[in-house]
Amino acid sequence: MRINSIRLQNFRQHQNAVIEFGDGVTGIIGPNGAGKSTILEAIAWALYGNSAARGTRDSIRFSRSVAGTPVRVELDFELAGHRYRVVRQLTSAQVYLDGASAPIASAITGVSELLQRKLGMTRAEFFNTYFTGQKELNVMAAMGPTDRAQFLSRVLGYERLRSAQKLARERRLIITAEATGLKGALPDPDTVERALADAEDRLKVATVKRNDAERQHTVAATALAEVAPRWETLQRERDHLQELTAELRVAESEEVGFARDVERLSRSLEEAKASRLELEAVRITLQPYVTAMAEFQRFEKLAREEGRRATLAETERVIADELARLAERALKVESAPTVEADTATELEERRRDMEAVQSELEERRTLWVRDRQEAETKRDDLRRTYAELQAQREQLVALGEEGICPTCTRPLGANYRTVLDDVDEKLATIVVDGRYFANRLEQLEKVPEELRTLEDRRRELAATQSALERKLAKCQSAVQERLLISREIEAKERRHKSVRTELAEIPAGYDSTRHIALKEEVERLAAVDARAARIGALVEREPQTRREYDLAARQLGYVQEKHQALRAKHAVLAFDEDRFGRVKAEYEGAATNARAVELTLVKVKGEEDASRMAADGARRVSTELGAMRGKLDDLQCRKRLHDEIDRAYSDLRTELNFQLRPEVSEIASAFLAQLTDGRYTELELDDQYNVVVLEDGTPKPVISGGEEDLANLVLRLAISQMIADRAGQNFSLLILDEVFGSLDEVRRGTVMELLRRLQDRFEQVIIITHIENVREGLDRVITVRYDETTGAAVVEGGRLFDVGASDADELTADAEALPSAGAGEAA
Repeated sequence: MRINSIRLQNFRQHQNAVIEFGDGVTGIIGPNGAGKSTILEAIAWALYGNSAARGTRDSIRFSRSVAGTPVRVELDFELAGHRYRVVRQLTSAQVYLDGASAPIASAITGVSELLQRKLGMTRAEFFNTYFTGQKELNVMAAMGPTDRAQFLSRVLGYERLRSAQKLARERRLIITAEATGLKGALPDPDTVERALADAEDRLKVATVKRNDAERQHTVAATALAEVAPRWETLQRERDHLQELTAELRVAESEEVGFARDVERLSRSLEEAKASRLELEAVRITLQPYVTAMAEFQRFEKLAREEGRRATLAETERVIADELARLAERALKVESAPTVEADTATELEERRRDMEAVQSELEERRTLWVRDRQEAETKRDDLRRTYAELQAQREQLVALGEEGICPTCTRPLGANYRTVLDDVDEKLATIVVDGRYFANRLEQLEKVPEELRTLEDRRRELAATQSALERKLAKCQSAVQERLLISREIEAKERRHKSVRTELAEIPAGYDSTRHIALKEEVERLAAVDARAARIGALVEREPQTRREYDLAARQLGYVQEKHQALRAKHAVLAFDEDRFGRVKAEYEGAATNARAVELTLVKVKGEEDASRMAADGARRVSTELGAMRGKLDDLQCRKRLHDEIDRAYSDLRTELNFQLRPEVSEIASAFLAQLTDGRYTELELDDQYNVVVLEDGTPKPVISGGEEDLANLVLRLAISQMIADRAGQNFSLLILDEVFGSLDEVRRGTVMELLRRLQDRFEQVIIITHIENVREGLDRVITVRYDETTGAAVVEGGRLFDVGASDADELTADAEALPSAGAGEAA
């Protein structure tokens, strides 16, 4: 792998920079925190995505960038004869191959997986081999012995043997399972042979039975064919006789039916003749029917109007009664507005009186309560003071002249009597005052007369106010009712006028007696009219009935002639029933025998087919048994082959692992001798893969921190060289991050000289360091410093872009032109 260039935009401290790398030893030099390691972090981020970056995606963005400014790293490198250009952003990634305009991968996950396959290393393996920092030099020391062995096998490509062996073992398990299943499915060879022999014997027996059944079937078929023509002739003769008999019965039935029709139609003609005479008399009777019907309909209409007159008259009476009641109620509520105003005025006066009395009552009650509470407080204070003075007096009397003055706290001495008299005087005064306030409390316990008078006045005013409020509410309701009554009277008067107008429009002249008589006459004539309609229908059907009669008479004559001819034919036919029975019995016996023989033939043919199928199945099972034996032999051969492959892989891995530690130790020892000027010439990995430095062939138990770092460095260089030799892919890149920290100046120069001599293995070596005095040993120097003004890293020695408007627009346009990944890919 060879890195050509990297371009960073808003990545960590680097706002906008392009760095080009060449062959040889390149140094990235700058103070701590300037952004040196960020360049290598950007390389790893471009290759492996967010898992190779510190922190979260939000912390990757340049802290002083404008919101929405794209974060972008573009890495150009060569690998295995191809040139790759990787463009990665926070939410998208693309890989371009050999300068093509279309990407070969365009999803974040897809790009990371593609590059990992091309590099042949995971992110951890890449960082622990070609990409080395001082903090990661002792990565193997933190592993267990098994993990160290697996790590070396994996980075040197030996792990592919384990994968191949795993595949071989998995395939062997499949073959073993298949062979086991095949063995379980193998039938018993003796059973197969016996089944085949039995099936062939059954087939021979079934063939003999079939031949016998076919001969019997031929004999039965010949006998049936001989009697069948005679039986068919007799059947035809009998069928003809039965058909003639059936036609004769039909002709007899038709003759009886047509005779019945002629008789019925004859009676209908007689009825029509009599109905014609009756119809003349009925028509004379129906002459007044039309006049009576018209008058009856007129009286029907008058009857309906008379009923309407009665309904309207009742409605008029009801409306008049309602108007009278409404007028009476209107007189009662006529004075409601005046009463309402007077009541409202009186209620307002009572309310003002109520407020005045309430105010005076509360003021007087407040004074009474305050006097009582004040007297009670005074009495309680006097009681407490009396108790205190009484206690002091008892103390003075008990102590005598040696007692302490309760005021000045000095011994009383000669003042004892004076103080005692003063206390007695105070006690007497308190007793007098206490009696006064006790009497005062007794006086104030009763409610004063003026308060009772005011309370009675307040209750009287409250009752009067409540009565006036009820009266006012009734007046207000009456005022509302007055308006409603006025509207209702107007509506009733309009309805009353309308009813009277309708009554005046109803015609007069209705006679109920005449109406009843007309109804009876119309009902009588309607019955006569219905009889006339029925008679008229009979008279109108007379021509049709005569035509039907003539037709029925002609058909009756034709059927009678046909009946006579059929009787004559039937008398001529002669049929021998005994001969028919004999031939029928002979035919049925031959047919039964033929069917039985045919069923036997079908049965033996079925048995022969079943025997043949059983023989074919037995032969097929025998053939399959041979094929399964061959397949089982092949599976057992393949299993033995995979057993040999598994043992070969195990032996090869054992041999490689046996050679691994001496070879790594030899390469690392050569590097160590060069770096220590021959002081330490030997370094080896023990059976636990621990690094052991030998001095004069003896393990050195204690080494300094710098020597430990030096030992880990040469081990890392030895592993990298072996990877370059054996991994199957030429990685010409070696990156060392701050590996000079624990080395003195001489050792630094020796390391630089060693790296120069390794250029046949590592054409491109990148060193990151803050130590300035290594510049002389470098082929190319890239300086990184931090600009306090812009808050960004400044790179010198790589190709720079000024963050101008045109460049920023160009970079933004490039970022927008890149296809973005979907939401699932960005996650």
